Amino acid sequence: MLDVLYEDEDLIVINKPPNFVVHPAPGHYTGTLVNALLYHCPDLPGIGGELRPGIVHRLDRDTSGVMVVAKNDGALHSLAHQFKDRETKKEYLALAWGVPRAAAGTVHTRIGRSTRDRKKMAAYPLAAPDDEAHGKEAISHYEVVKSFERASLLRLRIETGRTHQIRVHLAHIHHPVVGDATYGGARPELPAPRQMLHAERLSLTHPRTKERMTFVAPLPEDFVSVINQLKSSA
Repeated sequence: MLDVLYEDEDLIVINKPPNFVVHPAPGHYTGTLVNALLYHCPDLPGIGGELRPGIVHRLDRDTSGVMVVAKNDGALHSLAHQFKDRETKKEYLALAWGVPRAAAGTVHTRIGRSTRDRKKMAAYPLAAPDDEAHGKEAISHYEVVKSFERASLLRLRIETGRTHQIRVHLAHIHHPVVGDATYGGARPELPAPRQMLHAERLSLTHPRTKERMTFVAPLPEDFVSVINQLKSSA
């Protein structure tokens, strides 16, 4: 069942749980977010194509938090432009290993497919050639919300939406996301059920009313549990 944060004739905003695949794919034809959306909103198949009905952005399977889905073509067109033109505001919470030296900062690189492992993404210098191999510009801003002995809770705002952007950028500055096995954040001293990354807040302009709206998703239980482990071991 979907955890619906807001719904009207144009939009449905959900709090995506962790370990929930967004799109059907080999090995995940059922039990996906798209399947749940089609059950909840039977009219969605005609919106944006059958495999991505109403989907204008996505979260990784193991990332929880706010997602917006368009319920008609007008809303889909408006939201797609807002994401493309960086008119939306996206904020995340992440648990990262260690504590950054600066209490706040910006990571500004290119992100593209890793040349060492094609299943991973990698950060490249801005001066790298503007081509497919070195990816596209990616900008992430972070601030330390709370520091623990071994890790820190960060709030992040991303200006761009590259694949694995936050995970790649935090690994790039040597503070990988706790529980992220792909980018070096999975460690035995703090077992985490997944990567500790949560899309907490999304602001956008409503396609029909033009009202600026902000949606907030509370932290899921597994994220809170890992924070409590960090507090108790401090």
